[in-house]
Order: sequence, then C-alpha cells, then structure tokens
Amino acid sequence: MTQRRRTALKELQELDQDLLDAKEGIQDYDPKFEAVENPALVLESETVRTRSRVQEMKLEERRLELSLEEKKTRQERLDERLGSVKNLREEAAVSAELEMVKRALQSDEQEAFSLLDQIRTLEDKLADLEVRYAEAKGLVEPALAALIAERDAGKAAVAALVAQRESFVAGMDPVELKLYEGIRRGGRRKAVAELTLDGACANCFGVIPLQLQNEIRHGNGLHRCEACGVILAAPDPDAAEAEAAAEAAKLATAAAVVADQANGDEAGTADDGEAEEE
Repeated sequence: MTQRRRTALKELQELDQDLLDAKEGIQDYDPKFEAVENPALVLESETVRTRSRVQEMKLEERRLELSLEEKKTRQERLDERLGSVKNLREEAAVSAELEMVKRALQSDEQEAFSLLDQIRTLEDKLADLEVRYAEAKGLVEPALAALIAERDAGKAAVAALVAQRESFVAGMDPVELKLYEGIRRGGRRKAVAELTLDGACANCFGVIPLQLQNEIRHGNGLHRCEACGVILAAPDPDAAEAEAAAEAAKLATAAAVVADQANGDEAGTADDGEAEEE
C-alpha cells in the first residue's frame, strides 16, 4: 500500500466520521422537536378533551330538558284528570301517579341545576385552556421554524458530504475500498489506525511485530492488526513529531519536578545539620 493510498484511506475514514456525525446530528433534532412541541401538544390534547366533555354535557342537558318538559306535560294532564275523577278509588290512583311524577320532576330539576353548574365550570376551564394553548402555539411556531431551518442545513451538509465521498472513492483502489467498507459494515467507526511511536496499533494498542512495523512504515503492502482487525497505516510525520515533542516535554517536566524535590531534600538536610552544630 503506497503512501498515497495510506493517506487516502485515512482521509476517507475522516470523511466518513464527519458524515456519521452529521447524520447523528440530524437524528438529535427529534427529541428537540418533541421538547419544543410537547407543552403545546399537552395543552391541545387537554383542550380537545375538555371541549368534547362540554359537548357531551350539553347533550345531557338537552336530554334533561326534554325529560322535564315531558314530566311537566304529564303533571298537567294528571292535574286535569284529578279534577274529573268519579270515585275515591280513581282519585287515589291518579293522586299516587301525580305524586310520583312530581318527585321525578324534582329529581330531574336538581340534576339539571347541578349539570348547569358543571357546564359553566368546564366552559370557564375551556376558555382558559384555549388562551393558554394559543399563547403556547405562538411561542412554538418560531422555535419550530428555527429548528427546521437548522435541520435542513444539516441535511444539506450530509448531502454535500455524500457527494464528496462519492467523488473521493471514485479514484481509490477497489480492493482496498472493499476491505475498508467491509470493516466499517461490521459496525465499527474505525477501520484504519496508525502505528504509535512504540510500534503498537493505535486502536487496540497491541504491539505489532518489528518486521511488520517496517513494512507498514515504508508502505509495503496492506496489513491488518491481528488483534482487532483494523488496517494499519504509518503515522503522519507531523503528528508523530508533535507526539514525540509532547512526550519529550512531559519527560522534561517530570525530570524538573524530581530535581526540585531532590534540591529541596538536600537543603532540608543542610539546615538540620546546621541546627545540630549550634
């Protein structure tokens, strides 16, 4: 695998990582939409339920009104009939039925009054819910518009990355590309890993045999890590130099700390000696 191909595989992996991050960023908008819409949706649902309940209770009110009218008509007829009875037996029967109708009429009137109170209470609640829902909807719409614009921008970025990837892989070696994509299809984010300064796989940190390290560093052939299966590539010279410099700086800092501690210990011993002589 030549140096150019090693670089191409690493660049493709970086491009795929950017593409994956962009796609995951779009998916992250689903809970954002839900968080923005949820308060208004809850109010909308409660408003719909309350409006439906008010309509049901008004239908019940109408049923009671019809029942009251029927009972009042029945009472009037019984009153007329009571005035024309011919004997005590008939009078007792009419009087008993009239009393029963009066009791039923009174019960319906009480139920109607109670129902009217409930309807008024629910109508007040419905009016309040409608105001709150309108306010929530007014806040939600601009927030949703902003989220939609952001998501559309993310989708455009994904489309651009897909087009860039298609153009990029067109010039790659088909065999290497097939191997790379086979590793990625296994659900792995990393298909290519560089060697570390001490000759280990940067993915699993398993040590690579020395001969194989030399072949990888010189770009001789396509090699995979026997431990984790990623494609191995030589480290980027600039990155390796930066890593070496950082490691040297760490060692220098550690040495300075040790030296300072040693000097402090020597100074403390000298002070103790002078104190004993005195």
